[in-house]
Order: sequence, then structure tokens, then C-alpha cells
Amino acid sequence: MGDYSVVVLDFETTGLSPDNGDRAIEIGAVLVSNNRIMDRFQSLMNPGKRISLFIQDYTGITNAMLKKAPPINEVMHEFWNFMAGHPLVAHNANFDRKFLDAELQRIGKRRTREFACSMLASRRIYPDAPGHNLQALVRYTDITTDGTFHRALADAEMTARLWIGMINELKTVHHLRQVPFDLMRRLSKVSKAAAPAYLARIAERP
Repeated sequence: MGDYSVVVLDFETTGLSPDNGDRAIEIGAVLVSNNRIMDRFQSLMNPGKRISLFIQDYTGITNAMLKKAPPINEVMHEFWNFMAGHPLVAHNANFDRKFLDAELQRIGKRRTREFACSMLASRRIYPDAPGHNLQALVRYTDITTDGTFHRALADAEMTARLWIGMINELKTVHHLRQVPFDLMRRLSKVSKAAAPAYLARIAERP
């Protein structure tokens, strides 16, 4: 399967871990189908508590904005429908996966599809990039941006454009005819030293 759909998502949160009681405050997501952005989802979410000055400064999201936002559970029900069984992608996916799973559990839902991490994949596809955080890769790959970072939809959209670019890179530079989702996940787990030979073997397959 060379062309497929994925949902690329990003959370802004009250802190670093739902295990510490942190909650989501914004979700942004982009549906990529046949390597094109087809749809978007974005909403602030009221976590039922105030957020710190650090998080306000980091994201630009204020307590006043969240006071007017819909409750998290309501937004997560809507996002469950948007996900619709698609494989998932996030930059530093371990972070977003934890929050997605925790917030879905609160509404009695459970994720059924796998995550791929665009940051881990980028380390194999762009080994010479000066950094592999989202801002560094956006600059390195010349992704068009309005300069907004640390807002969920902007970050999800840039991650989606990075994902599309990486697939195109694998097709044009490494001569892969197809780049299925599972290949991207497997590539993320291959060592940096072994990645070129791994990609060469894939390219030689009929």
C-alpha cells in the first residue's frame, strides 16, 4: 500500500505528563490522504483548572481563552470521530500518545491504531539536519510557515508537511516505489548506521 491516510496530531497541555495529573488544553490534527492534506481539526479545551504562567507564555493560550473553551471530554468525543480508525503520527509521538490515551480513557474510548513518530523517522531520513525538533526541521526542509509554533494546529500542520516531505524524499532520493505506514514505523527503529543499507534493500525489492 503506497498511498494511505494518516491523522497527524499535536496537543498543547498543562504540563509534561498525564501521570502527574496534567491535562490537554488544545488539540490540532490534520488528515493526510494520498500524501496530501485533506482535512483539519482544532479546538481549545477547558481542563477545569487554571494553567501556569509558564504554559501561558509558552503557548500563548491564556486562562481567559480556556474559560470560554468547551470541556475536554466534549472535544475528545469529536476528535474520536475525526480519527476514524486512521494510523496516527506525531512529532515526539511518545508525548502525544500518552495524552491521547489518557484523555480517551476518560471518555471510555481506547486507541486501536498505531502511532509513528516523525521525529524518529526524520533522524534516519535527514541524518545531516542540524537538529530534529520541529522548528529545526521546518527550517532545514524549507517548509513554508507563518512562524507560529507551540499551537496545536500549526504544529500538526507543519508535522504533516514534514511527513509528506519525508515520504517524497524516500521515493525520489532512495528510490522507494511505495512508503507504507509500517515502513516508516520500522525505519524509526533502525539504527542511524544501518538505515542506508536498510533503505537500499527496500528499494531493491520487486
